[in-house]
Amino acid sequence: MEFLCNLSLVDGPFYWTILGAGIAGSAFLLLRRDRRWLVFTVISLAVASGVVSVIHWLLVNVLTVFPEDLPFDVLVWSTVAFSALALFLFRLPGSSWRGRSASGVSFVAVLLLSALQINSYFGLNHTAADLFGHNVGRIPQLEEGFKRGFSRTLPVSLPDGGIVRRAPIPGIESGFKAQDAFIYLPPAYQAADRSQLPVLVLFAGQPGRPADWLSGGLLEPAMNTFAARYGGVAPVVVVVDPNGSDTANTMCMDSRIARADTYLAIDVPRWINSTLEVSADPRKWAVGGFSFGATCAVQMTTLHPEIYPSFIAFSGEREPSLGPDRQRTIQTAFGGDSAAFDALTPLNLMRQRRYDGLAGFFAVGAADGEFVRYATELAAAARTSGFDIRHASVSGAGHSWAVAVQELPSAMEFLAPRWGLVQ
Repeated sequence: MEFLCNLSLVDGPFYWTILGAGIAGSAFLLLRRDRRWLVFTVISLAVASGVVSVIHWLLVNVLTVFPEDLPFDVLVWSTVAFSALALFLFRLPGSSWRGRSASGVSFVAVLLLSALQINSYFGLNHTAADLFGHNVGRIPQLEEGFKRGFSRTLPVSLPDGGIVRRAPIPGIESGFKAQDAFIYLPPAYQAADRSQLPVLVLFAGQPGRPADWLSGGLLEPAMNTFAARYGGVAPVVVVVDPNGSDTANTMCMDSRIARADTYLAIDVPRWINSTLEVSADPRKWAVGGFSFGATCAVQMTTLHPEIYPSFIAFSGEREPSLGPDRQRTIQTAFGGDSAAFDALTPLNLMRQRRYDGLAGFFAVGAADGEFVRYATELAAAARTSGFDIRHASVSGAGHSWAVAVQELPSAMEFLAPRWGLVQ
């Protein structure tokens, strides 16, 4: 079972086997000594393109599962999968049992190939255990021994790495019901004075869940590497759910949808300060995220600089959104009150306020066209308003967790002096 859990979905024998089988399956479904088959192939591509376009439109514009259009690569591979299905169905009439079996196997191979390519684009699930939540499911609840004020016997030396625990963070002030948060406790937290450790609050993308930072963001090994450079010291990282479910979208705002801002600005810091032993110095606190989570992070700092004076934004949106129709977003969340919405958006806040002495780190995939423009505009506005800004671009990356994986170490080094950490 452990072998299956550790099966790589992004490289290695399984990945390359599926790649070869998918190519062979595509050839089998496409090639046939029948002039009519060219017509069937064209029809299948047209039907698949139409189906994918309709589903994409529904997900973005009607169901608002995604706040932005899906990347072109994802739409292409989705079309490949639906085209394989259409060709498989075209082959069924008049085929022998053996022919139907070969067509079915070929379709499954193409389907798996498409799924692996979409997963590789987003960089979310690196192993089968990530995909099925096996590793996350084994993470224990936060023990009393790691909580504030609990008497303990400290080990003589620091452990080699940090640990990850989970815990519910109640929405006492906001009434918000969030999924469990995940907490990374560095080596220094386990064996030394905890009261000076910095804090980093993180948010995942949308749709998404806090556990995405453990699978797609490879958070634990990244933080262990950082801690090793600083003698076991690293921030206590709390990965929080700002939406309440995998597909919900609160825009991290207090609105008709939920009191998400109150949850993140009051309930979460209050829980961290009352439950964990960390620095009470606000200069040692930061917030960050990927995609939707990056947008949320910039919101938190521009709205609440006294709580989160630094942010890390990987592939963030230009502004909070429920979809491409801005007026619909405003109508749904604020009853059509544009002024109420604009008063909470980072770009508008940075035009009105000064943020001298605060810091922000932007990173985006170089191939993520629309989000490259967002990051450029936001970084320029942040600099103008007084932020100390670092802006990075990841060559060859699209809207992918690869941006967070590659640039989180740089972001941590950027913030380390602000946290008082020296090598």
